[in-house]
Amino acid sequence: MVQKSFHVIDETGIHARPATLLVQTAGKFNSDINLEYKEKKVNLKSIMGVMSLGIGGGSDITISAEGSDEQEALNAIEETLTKEGLAK
Repeated sequence: MVQKSFHVIDETGIHARPATLLVQTAGKFNSDINLEYKEKKVNLKSIMGVMSLGIGGGSDITISAEGSDEQEALNAIEETLTKEGLAK
């Protein structure tokens, strides 16, 4: 398993549009990918799960991946977060 923590820098947080991008990115991989926020963990491939967390700007999140392509998955999600200006 690999995991990495991020700090959400987008003022509006992870709302519908960025959540959709993250779910689409996660869906490309076979690994189990989870997003953890305030001790709640959801499947990053579930838009409803991600939206249910209500992640606001300035939040700290942790993304973990476990499976055959876990490192590639984490790298792609990190790239999406950075490229979209969501988190660092």
